[in-house]
Amino acid sequence: MTDARIVLSTAGSREEAERIATALMERRLAACVNMVPQLRSIYRWEGKVEQAEEVLLIIKTSADRFPSVRDAVESLHSYDVPECVCLTVEDGSEKYLKWIAEMVKK
Repeated sequence: MTDARIVLSTAGSREEAERIATALMERRLAACVNMVPQLRSIYRWEGKVEQAEEVLLIIKTSADRFPSVRDAVESLHSYDVPECVCLTVEDGSEKYLKWIAEMVKK
């Protein structure tokens, strides 16, 4: 297991996704944020099944920076309940994992 983490979030528009990604980068909370456009989400909200076009954010960070990533996503997001889930990275390219750690150092 490594200290690296992958955080998933969605945004309602490309502009919102770019705003969140840029803020995370400027605050050194992420080494990289990938934005996957034209995601179709089907979900239950307030008792109804809804559908929406969204942008998926794939955020590369570290375990100790995740709480700050979560707080930033929640404060910058337009959704009442924004997605922000953290996945543990079990293994990976040593150079890439080292790069992530360097990029998010406090």
